[in-house]
Amino acid sequence: MTVAADTKSEADLGIDGATQPDHPAKAVNSWDEFSPLREIVVGDATSAGVPSQTDLSAWLNDYPELTPSEREQVGGPFPKRVIEETNEDLADLVTTLRDMGVVVHQPPASDHEQEFGGPGWKTRGRHSYCPRDLALIIGSTIIETPSPSRGRYFELSNLRELFQDYLQRGAHWIGAPRPQLRDELFLTDESGEPILGEAEPAFEAANVLRLGRDVFYQVSRSGNEMGLRWLQSTLQLLGDFRVHPLRGLYQGTHIDSTICFLRPGLVLLNPERVKEDTIPEPLRGWDVIWCPPINEPVAPLLSRTLSTPWVGMNLLMVSPELAVVDANQTELIRALEAKGITVAPRRLRHSRVLGGGFHCVTLDTVREGGPERYLDR
Repeated sequence: MTVAADTKSEADLGIDGATQPDHPAKAVNSWDEFSPLREIVVGDATSAGVPSQTDLSAWLNDYPELTPSEREQVGGPFPKRVIEETNEDLADLVTTLRDMGVVVHQPPASDHEQEFGGPGWKTRGRHSYCPRDLALIIGSTIIETPSPSRGRYFELSNLRELFQDYLQRGAHWIGAPRPQLRDELFLTDESGEPILGEAEPAFEAANVLRLGRDVFYQVSRSGNEMGLRWLQSTLQLLGDFRVHPLRGLYQGTHIDSTICFLRPGLVLLNPERVKEDTIPEPLRGWDVIWCPPINEPVAPLLSRTLSTPWVGMNLLMVSPELAVVDANQTELIRALEAKGITVAPRRLRHSRVLGGGFHCVTLDTVREGGPERYLDR
């Protein structure tokens, strides 16, 4: 693909220097995961870290495998090398997307090392690496979601200026009820593993996949049934939506390393979490790519990681014919190419350590697609 150099004048620049498209478009318009991409946010790993794992909400969402004694030793910023190399990879992603003609915003990261708290708790922040995690775009509406992680309470603060600009240009901007995040929200199961309770609505945007007028919500450690109910009731106010609950597929956190929509009728599935007889009913009849084994030729820099190796299938669709994919995933790249999808291989060297692949570290705010019905049921 050959892309002309960017020669826009300053008058054509957005609030953070992002080039604006020539064609008229809504300030925010994103209904799915695959239609042609026009505008996107990319994360920033600066000051990324994890809160102390003695915090119940951090233990639930970060390293649930830790024993009580191990939890006492974990918390704080990630190593300088992880931050610097990740920001190099994100800068390359920004260049790649701009060369494809996409408007890219990358607001500077917030300071996540400052301590803050609420009634009965205090913590530090996590990162600005994954803008996808807490901001859900449904059509022209931005929904801030109520994360069950205390460390993520102010995580979207670096996107506020951008969201306010979108609001002034006609977008809608709403937020779920701010969670109290009291200890009673964080429970343990019979084996002592942490689980998310139902004391209040709590979920993250990355528990959700969009398919036009259909939305899929994964119930897991990062999204409870109360959060599902809140989302269902809110989308009823926004229009004719169907919300499809996903239960029992993956009890970890987010959905986008389990199910990836590639184009209408084609889906990438995680064979460790989804089987032939557990494919969600609305997707039966779709063409399936079962993700090949994930290739991780180099061990993560840190022994503890926020993501499983399956973050390697966490890809970004730029259009139904073009995907940005982890360059290490050679078998996955071949499988996508066999379905007529061109791949732009790129690297995110510390995606497992920081907990996010190319879908996670981006937030698409403008795509060409609309409120379509892609499903018969």
